[in-house]
Amino acid sequence: MNSRPDTAPLADPPAVLLENLQLTLPSDAGDVNVLRGIDLKVCQGESVGIVGPSGGGKSSMMMVIAGLERASRGTVETAGVDLLPLSEDSLARFRRETVGIVFQDFHLIPTMTALENVAVPLEFAGRESRHQVFERAQQQLESVGLGHRLSHYPGQLSGGEQQRVALARAHAGKPKILLADEPTGNLDGETGKMVMDLLFDLHGQAGTTMLLISHDPVLAERCDRVVTLADGRIAGDRQTAA
Repeated sequence: MNSRPDTAPLADPPAVLLENLQLTLPSDAGDVNVLRGIDLKVCQGESVGIVGPSGGGKSSMMMVIAGLERASRGTVETAGVDLLPLSEDSLARFRRETVGIVFQDFHLIPTMTALENVAVPLEFAGRESRHQVFERAQQQLESVGLGHRLSHYPGQLSGGEQQRVALARAHAGKPKILLADEPTGNLDGETGKMVMDLLFDLHGQAGTTMLLISHDPVLAERCDRVVTLADGRIAGDRQTAA
């Protein structure tokens, strides 16, 4: 009787898988082909810098990966989930449980304190008591050096502090994937460097997959890979020395 052959362990699914991704949006002048057949695979725990000229499709691709924009055609799998057939409610649950997003404009709620801003997505998740939610929100703010700013409103914080609140909020739910769209675009050079150091520190500690859009090639080079988008297509994809 033949012995059972050894089987290789199954490989982890990619954190992001895009195949022939196309996005066409209507306009007064006719349909606009924003993404024109993107093929991209991002491994779990990898950091990828997304660069290229303005209007090349970088933010649109990120919106599709997050389920904030529906692809017109192709395959979109984020954290092993096929996004195309999901309803809007299912997409909202998916984002809450899987994706953290950091925007250039911070997107904090102006009528809420720093602590409340970080706690909001945790409360919506409904997995912990209110006490646990605020305890974790405080821990996240302390991890970005804002333990002394818990009760301050966004209008009372500097731009760098607001972006650190946004980082704390994005990481609070322990997302599998972090998407950062020009997170230093509204910050001065020194503050931007501090925020980016913090972003990469959090990425290293949590092991989260990270996609970072940036016009700064120095920042992009800190990632494991740099992917260049131009005219809705991938124009380059290379490993860095990071």
